[in-house]
Amino acid sequence: MSNLEEFEKDFGVLVETGFVAVKQGDEDSATKLFQAAKMLKPEHSAPELGMGYISLSKLELQNATQSFENVVKKENENYLAKTFLGLSLMLAKTDEKRGEELVNESLAKSDDPSVIQFAKTVLEWKVQFFEKETNTATSGKE
Repeated sequence: MSNLEEFEKDFGVLVETGFVAVKQGDEDSATKLFQAAKMLKPEHSAPELGMGYISLSKLELQNATQSFENVVKKENENYLAKTFLGLSLMLAKTDEKRGEELVNESLAKSDDPSVIQFAKTVLEWKVQFFEKETNTATSGKE
């Protein structure tokens, strides 16, 4: 048994702890945790999803979008990745329509309650902020 194999049982803990580190603003630890997880399971998409989450939290939307696109290409039914991708596209204003479609697809097809709640929150946020921003810009041109 190789040295890495004995740590494979810790894969989930590394990924979850990475997400916690991002939420606490500890990019360095989060990056190391996701990299360690990727070493354990290079084929798994969770570390890439985590790296995209780091980019999203820093509003590095091009990097975030690329990471989430990579995950969705590998796992077309990864609705968490699709919701993050949709959010990234809406924030970047590069393809807001596709972003909204991805979030709506996640809402319709996912059976994970946390993904469903996240997708609902993204759509509520879109209505609250994007449409308000659009209406404000339009009303200023009258």
